[in-house]
Amino acid sequence: MGPKYEENGNEDREKPLIVKHDADETGHREELVMVYLSTAVAVCGSYAFGTCVGYSSPTQFSIMDELNLSYSQAMRLSSVICSAGWLAIYLAKEPMVLYLGRFLSGYSIGIISYVVPMFVGEISPNKLRGALSSTNQLSIVIGLSAVYVIGAFVGWRILALLGVVPCGLLFLGLFFIPESPRWLVIFFLCRFTFKTFYIVISFYRRKN
Repeated sequence: MGPKYEENGNEDREKPLIVKHDADETGHREELVMVYLSTAVAVCGSYAFGTCVGYSSPTQFSIMDELNLSYSQAMRLSSVICSAGWLAIYLAKEPMVLYLGRFLSGYSIGIISYVVPMFVGEISPNKLRGALSSTNQLSIVIGLSAVYVIGAFVGWRILALLGVVPCGLLFLGLFFIPESPRWLVIFFLCRFTFKTFYIVISFYRRKN
């Protein structure tokens, strides 16, 4: 009974999702409707992925201005969150901890995905902006390739622990590089505006 059941199971798996019926066109249409409906539901996840990736493009300046975040502060925050995610994966003893680690690492990548290109674009001179901006995509591909290669030789816990290394390099390296020019301009303009306002108010009070 076991081998026969396995043979029937293999035959069922090998059958196409859409079976051509010459005699029953109504059943064929119903199958097509179900396939189209299933595809439409599944690609809602793809649409959600696109909205998550594209959300930061029209909103990043408003978010950073309202929350008073610089690029380096955002990258430093993302490196801490990403490290926490990798450590949660490394120490996971049950699925929920693993899911939490993946959530934290994914959240931090969402921050990095729009902060890093903007930071590199702002600090780069015009002649080098294209070449230096392309290092963002190049680094992503190198990271993917490194994970595939290293993952063939080490376990998943060690691979997660190795993910903390670039996060640590990012966190420490941010202490040795300057802020982006745009943030510095905004920062000094705010200080200048406040100082000017204070001088005007002081002068007005002395006059009156």
